Amino acid sequence: MAATILLVEDEPAIQELLAFNLAQSGYRAIQALDATSAMAHINRELPDLILLDWMLPDVSGVELARRLRADSRTRDIPLIMLTARSDERDKVIGLESGADDYLTKPFSPRELMARIRAVLRRRAPHATDETVSAGGLELSAATHRVSANGEAIDLGPTEFRLLHFFMTHSGRVYGRSQLLDQVWGDHVFVEERTVDVHIRRLRKALEPSGCDSLIQTGRGSGYRFSPD
Repeated sequence: MAATILLVEDEPAIQELLAFNLAQSGYRAIQALDATSAMAHINRELPDLILLDWMLPDVSGVELARRLRADSRTRDIPLIMLTARSDERDKVIGLESGADDYLTKPFSPRELMARIRAVLRRRAPHATDETVSAGGLELSAATHRVSANGEAIDLGPTEFRLLHFFMTHSGRVYGRSQLLDQVWGDHVFVEERTVDVHIRRLRKALEPSGCDSLIQTGRGSGYRFSPD
């Protein structure tokens, strides 16, 4: 489950180099040369993370970051600001505009990938390839394998994504519409009852191990993962 990263950079050579390094690191890169095309991509599909250049030809990266943070649909997208501005005041402005991290050009691809992994671990753990464990379950996003108390469990792709999201967001109740946005994507239009169908399939797959009880129905027609 490769994380989708929106790369907003107006210099084509830099953009292509960054896109290449993102692909080499296993990410799906979407490219935009300005804020207008970036918003067009975002309106079609929410990325897992945005790499945002400060200096853009139409709207500055700082202004775009502020707009994203002011919109309930986009305010939680992890965002890393890329810029040649190294002054402390500029860093403060970038971070206060809503950036989760601030990387000064020139930077090495290795440093950028490390920053991306760190931000995803903190802000969007379901978009990482790291192995997660909870309640006797172990899930590897990299190998697409799940086990319960050491025994392998066979899951379909949607049930796998559901379980991954639950295990990285345990304890909180999520409504059907929230799960649709987080697991299916907010650009996919399916009925909310579809969530119930896949929850039943997930529970059935976990039932032999006794881990089906970890997927609980919460108040307000929602679901939560409770490993305690």
